[in-house]
Amino acid sequence: MPFLVLVLGIALLLFLIIKVKLNTFVSLVVTSIAVGVGLGIPMTKIATSIQDGIGSQLGELSIVFGFGAMLGRLVADAGGAYRIAHTLIQKFGKKRLQLAIVLASFIIGIALFFEVGMVLLVPIVFAIAIEAGVSIMYLGIPMAAALSVTHGFLPPHPAPTAISAVLGASAVHVLLYGIIVAIPAVIIAGPLYTKVAKKIVPDAFDRTGNLSALGPQKEFKLEETPGFGISVLTSLFPVLLMAITTIYQLLFNGGHLPKNPTTLDSIIAFIGTPAISMTISLLIAMYTMGWARRFKTPQIMHTVEEAVKSIAMLLLVIGGGGAFKQVLIDGGVGDAVMNLFSGTNMSPLILGWLIAVVLRIALGSATVASLTAAGLVLPLMQSAGVNPALMVLAVGAGSLAASHVNDAGFWMFREYFDLTIKETLLTWTVLETVISVVGIIGVLLLSLVL
Repeated sequence: MPFLVLVLGIALLLFLIIKVKLNTFVSLVVTSIAVGVGLGIPMTKIATSIQDGIGSQLGELSIVFGFGAMLGRLVADAGGAYRIAHTLIQKFGKKRLQLAIVLASFIIGIALFFEVGMVLLVPIVFAIAIEAGVSIMYLGIPMAAALSVTHGFLPPHPAPTAISAVLGASAVHVLLYGIIVAIPAVIIAGPLYTKVAKKIVPDAFDRTGNLSALGPQKEFKLEETPGFGISVLTSLFPVLLMAITTIYQLLFNGGHLPKNPTTLDSIIAFIGTPAISMTISLLIAMYTMGWARRFKTPQIMHTVEEAVKSIAMLLLVIGGGGAFKQVLIDGGVGDAVMNLFSGTNMSPLILGWLIAVVLRIALGSATVASLTAAGLVLPLMQSAGVNPALMVLAVGAGSLAASHVNDAGFWMFREYFDLTIKETLLTWTVLETVISVVGIIGVLLLSLVL
C-alpha cells in the first residue's frame, strides 16, 4: 500500500507540474498533503510533517544556498568568471580548449548554481568557439558535464549539501570523495563523449547557437576585470576552507572531530562547516570583488539582493522537496522500502542510486529527486551501516540520470545550442546519464577501499 500511494503521489506531482503547469513548490505541497492522507497520517499531523520537512530542509541550507548565490553573483558581476575562463583558454591554447573549458566550468560551477553557471558560461563558450574556429558543441558538452558534476556531487551546492544533512554525512567528506568521483565522470562525459556525439549527431555540431535566449549580455574589458588568482581564490574559498578541515581531521584526528577537542580542533572544525565557510567566503568576496575594486557599498548590496531574488523560488522548491520527503518518512514509506529490501543482497548504495534514478526520470528536478530518495534510503542506510558520505554521492549520481523534457536543464541546453529535441536527447540526456553511471561505479569502487 505505501508503494501504491508513492506511485500515485509521483503521478499527481507530474500531472500538476506538466499538465496543469502549477508552480513546482505549490505542486509539492499539494502532493505532500494528498500523499499524507493516502498514507493514513492523522490529518492534524500532516501540516506538522510538512512544516518539519520544510524547516529541517532549509535550516543550514538557506545560509549555504543564499550566501553561495551572493558569492557567485559577486564574482560574475565583477568580471571574475570572465577572467577565469579567458585566462585558462589563453594558457591551454587551441589544442587543449576542451580541458580549459572543463577547468573553467569546474571552478566557476563550484561557486555558482547550475542555471546561473550555464547562463554565465554560454556566451563565453560561444565567443571562444568562434574565435578558435571550432563548433560550439565541441566546447558545450564539456562545459555542461563539468557544471553537472559540481551540481550533483560537490558541496556547497544545495543538493549534495541537503542530502548530507538528511543522511547525517560530513560535508567535508562528501566534498573529498566527491572530487575523486567527479574527475573521471567529467572526463568521460565531457571530452570523451564529445567524440562519440559528433558521430551520432553530426548536425548538432553545425549549429551556431542562440544567444538571444540569454537576454542582454554584460560585456567586460579584460584589463578591467579582477586578476586571475584572486578570482579563482574567491570562487574556491568555501571549498578551500572545507578542504583544510578535511585534511586536518584526516591527518590528526582520524577523520573525525575528537570527543574532547582542543581549541585548534574546534576552530578548524568550525570554519569547515558549510554555513560558516560560506559566511567567511561571502565576506571575502564582498571585499575582493567589491570594495577592493572601488565599488560602493550600495552597488555591492544591489548585486547581493539580485542574487537572492534569483534563488528565492528555488529555495522554496527545495523546501517543498523536504516536505514531500518528511511526509513519506512519517507515513512509513521509508520503513516499507527497508522491509522490501531487507532480504535482498543488493547494495544499499545501488538501491539509493536506483531510487534516485527513478525519481529523477519521473520528477525532472535533480534536487527534488535526491531529497526524496535520501529520505527513503535513510532507514536502510542506518541498518546496513553504510558510509553516509558514499550514500550521498550514490543518491547524487542517480539524481543526474536521464534528464529529459521535464527538466529545466534540458530546455536550457536545447535553447542555447539551438538543437532539436532528438539532438538534445542524444547529447544532453546521454551525457547526464554517463555522469550518473560513472558516478555510481566510482562510489562502489570507493566503498571497497574505505
